[in-house]
Amino acid sequence: MVDITAKNNSHRIAIAQAIVRVGSVKTIEAIQQKKVPKGDVLEAARVAGLFGIKKTSDLIPDCHPLPIEFAQIKFSIIDLSIIIEVEVQTIYKTGVEVEAMHGASIVALTIYDMLKPIDKEIEIATIKLLKKKGGKSDYADLLSPDFKAAVIVCSDSVSSGKKEDSAGKAIMASLQKYNAKLGTYLVIPDDIELIQKTIQDCCASQHHMIIITGGTGLSMRDQTPEAVRPILEREIPGIAEAMRQYGQQRMPYAMLSRSVAGMIGEHLILALPGSTRGAMESMSAIFPAVFHLFRLKEGFKHEE
Repeated sequence: MVDITAKNNSHRIAIAQAIVRVGSVKTIEAIQQKKVPKGDVLEAARVAGLFGIKKTSDLIPDCHPLPIEFAQIKFSIIDLSIIIEVEVQTIYKTGVEVEAMHGASIVALTIYDMLKPIDKEIEIATIKLLKKKGGKSDYADLLSPDFKAAVIVCSDSVSSGKKEDSAGKAIMASLQKYNAKLGTYLVIPDDIELIQKTIQDCCASQHHMIIITGGTGLSMRDQTPEAVRPILEREIPGIAEAMRQYGQQRMPYAMLSRSVAGMIGEHLILALPGSTRGAMESMSAIFPAVFHLFRLKEGFKHEE
């Protein structure tokens, strides 16, 4: 099975379709008048489809067990075709496309089974996904082509050459996945005035986003929040809360992080933990959804 432990829960929706074609108008009339010997075809198929949706992970090896928050099965009849539409929703780490298609398949097979004694020409014509929503793909196009990011590593040991930077480089590699251009990469010591000046310089050089890694812990030299907060024009507590909440689900020490996020003018400032694991978990918690901020800002500009 694919590892989904790093993913965030999100509202996932999938709609699938199956089409069953019958051989005569008499079959359609028997369905509508509920005169099929095996019973009410559409109602039996609907119930079977609901079971099928919930049993998907039991039958398809790579499907993850997940909570089904909503399932709906609709029918429409056009000429000699029975159109089946299955909608499935969940709030989870992975999508429900296979659940919706599996449900549609079971509905179609149940209709086939109930009609085969009275119609030898019945066939299942097609099963396909009509729509899916939720997850990172919803945020894939949020960055403008000129989006530029800066990565600042705040560490006495790294700046003095005693330790190799891994967190900053991991952040840069992660940003590349979202097609963000890296404008600046700097390693500086844990010094409040220097941190503030470096951030302000990056803002002046038109970096859309400035990510600081390091200095968010509780040692005497961890001063990044003290440097960042005074120069923020608007703090965004929800971003830091999302990072800590995500980390807390994986490591109890995440509650000790003092990550900070906010805006200076049009520039987003993110202060992440200095450990590679902490930085990557923080990135997983808020990216790419955090890019929606820049789409909102563009919308505000157009309104003005």
